Amino acid sequence: MRSGRFSGLYLREAWRRVLCRAALLRLKLFRHTVYVPERLIVAPTDLRPVDSHVAEEIINGRFPLAGRMLETGGKSPFTLSLPSRSFAISLHGFGWLRHMRSKKNDLHSNVARAIVNSWLSIHGGRMEGIAWEIDVTATRVIAWLSHSPVVLQNADRGFYRRFVRSLAFQVRFLRRMARYAPPGEVRFRVRLALAMASISMPVRASVIRKSSEALDFEFDSQILPDGGHVSRNPRVALELLLDLLPLRQTYINLGHDLPQKLISGIDRMYPALRFFRHQDGDLALFNGATSTSANEIVSLLRYDETAGEPFKAMPHSRYQRLAAGRTVVIADTGLPPAGNLSRTVHAGCLSFEMSSGRHRFIVNSGSPKFAGNRYVQVARTTAAHTTVTLNDTSSSRFASSDFLAHLITDPVKTVQVDRVVADDGRDVVKASHDGYLKEFGVLHERELTLNATGSIMTGLDRLAVSEERRGEGELQAVARFHAHPSINLKQMDRESILMTAPDGESWLFSSPGNTVEIAEDVFFADASGICASDQMEISFAYPEKPEIRWFLSRRS
Repeated sequence: MRSGRFSGLYLREAWRRVLCRAALLRLKLFRHTVYVPERLIVAPTDLRPVDSHVAEEIINGRFPLAGRMLETGGKSPFTLSLPSRSFAISLHGFGWLRHMRSKKNDLHSNVARAIVNSWLSIHGGRMEGIAWEIDVTATRVIAWLSHSPVVLQNADRGFYRRFVRSLAFQVRFLRRMARYAPPGEVRFRVRLALAMASISMPVRASVIRKSSEALDFEFDSQILPDGGHVSRNPRVALELLLDLLPLRQTYINLGHDLPQKLISGIDRMYPALRFFRHQDGDLALFNGATSTSANEIVSLLRYDETAGEPFKAMPHSRYQRLAAGRTVVIADTGLPPAGNLSRTVHAGCLSFEMSSGRHRFIVNSGSPKFAGNRYVQVARTTAAHTTVTLNDTSSSRFASSDFLAHLITDPVKTVQVDRVVADDGRDVVKASHDGYLKEFGVLHERELTLNATGSIMTGLDRLAVSEERRGEGELQAVARFHAHPSINLKQMDRESILMTAPDGESWLFSSPGNTVEIAEDVFFADASGICASDQMEISFAYPEKPEIRWFLSRRS
């Protein structure tokens, strides 16, 4: 990447932070001028699943959040050293309040109120640290509005007013800071929180209108015509829908005019959600996606008024889906989004996932839900995806700087895609990317084919060498096929491996003329955290072997 562009990225980010600090200072100076409403009008519904076990743990002074457990010993969790950044984000976001409504009794309300009161005393006026990061504040506003009945049950007037005053100030904070929020999901959630607050709290009609218009703008700028999100992360749509559906219903219940893009935007997002759904009900692991609770998807699909068969392709999000019989193949055939939107994007161009029956057989490694930044960055590399890696280098390269949040600085620039259905019913996707062209002078070409019954999948990976490259040294390539942790791999011979699911369904992976090896792997996207798994590898070199063919055939 040219040094001028790199310097520009630094300058833009530095200027954004300066403006953000200036806005924060103005907020601190005028924090006592905030208007405090007398009451809340409504509590929007939370569609996320409730776990009574989590509520009981919290009642007993234990917080099971973000894959960690914090023993408070009767103290406020906000006075203790927290186990991880992910834990702190989860704690300060207050999404866990939903579990406290699992039993509608005074004990659960009293504990929830005491924890909120502790936060108000320790963090309510500080406006610094993780507690006041923009996305954490937006998540907290949504949680406090949605679960205010639990927190305010039998509350005295003093606490009620203190709670509402803090909510009002946090809403003002989001209004002032929204323009400085990182583009993408965070900014969308900020606008969503502001729209929810505008109809849940007494405000002027102009505030409701402006919040609605700002949300419409995010639909226009972030939700693509095919319903995908600009981040190309399949899970973002799910997370947004879990808040957008209650928002839509609250507008309707209160008789307000809905934001113009709310209904059409939701209707676009549902087909995209179905597109990425595998046979086991979980979402495909592309570009930052991680594990998904089956209950979350089921709760959303109940409200799907656009039900139908998933699309074969998402032309704007740039994904392809092959489906026949019980088999589904989903492939990434798109470019990384530019600039700040690439902060969570993976270098997985031309990677694919395959599921059959009730199981995912071949996956990408996914993104860890609660791990540290080092693991997050490892999960973004090409080697963590089911595709070809050349000379142990990712097809898109990332900034090494935390300041730039490791955004993509040297991306894949061109992806060519062609799709045809053969006379015998085979569905064929041919694609290529130039992520290795600049450094190594080659294109990676991949062909994926699924037969009409879904029982045989064939693949071809080829290194197409440019004229400038001819005569130069050898290139080492590795085609990796990551197996889901639930799948057992058994070496049958040098060229083939048997993949068996827990229910006995099996597929034979083979590559004639090549050595297929089983190697240790890491699966980042398991619901319980990072876990061990296996992968199949085929190593080959150019110019000795410019292409490899491989096959997947159902055995039982």
